[in-house]
Amino acid sequence: MRVGDFERILSAAGHPVPRAVLERAYEASGAWLASVWRSHRDVPVQEHVAAILRAADPALPSRLSAATLRALQEAYGRPALAVPPTVDTGARAALQALRGRGCALAVVSNTMRTPGAVLRRLLAHYGLLECFAHTVFSDELGVRKPDPAIFHEALRAVEGEPATAVHVGDDPVLDVQGALAAGMRVIQVSSAARPSPSGPHAVIRDLAALPAAVDGLDGG
Repeated sequence: MRVGDFERILSAAGHPVPRAVLERAYEASGAWLASVWRSHRDVPVQEHVAAILRAADPALPSRLSAATLRALQEAYGRPALAVPPTVDTGARAALQALRGRGCALAVVSNTMRTPGAVLRRLLAHYGLLECFAHTVFSDELGVRKPDPAIFHEALRAVEGEPATAVHVGDDPVLDVQGALAAGMRVIQVSSAARPSPSGPHAVIRDLAALPAAVDGLDGG
């Protein structure tokens, strides 16, 4: 979808690029992004788009108008809106229950090809964004999990302390090891028979079980 939209937008702007060239450029940008992400760093969506354009033609970015670049950036984030992810059916009730108890909730998320601005729209569409006091996305901060800095940024935003905070996530490295390194307690969402060897403080199968798991950590 991204490659097709890029082909259409560039042609309309008077700078046509063959589909095959764009496909190769898209793959090349993925390799570059992977190298950035391995260092636990991230870049904004503008850099994603620029990487594709440079891989197609090094001079192409400088030849495009600001309006064309904006159209390409919008097209780059659009696929997740067309094919949205599946939502945990227990998420909204669990988040509302925790917020009702006075918990300050924040999103700490690595982005891939879909930027944080689009992920906020998806959260809003499902009625989840209103549950969070703050959202931290790696493409906007420039730092990715498991780097403790992204967790600490969320804690600063909600005036929280690592020792009393709880991070909830599924990945044994990004979420469990990352949050532990940040000094937080961790609840891992996992359907595996055995939890992560990194040592989460609790393991749940789905988010419906989250309020009770938080109670367990706090001795409730």
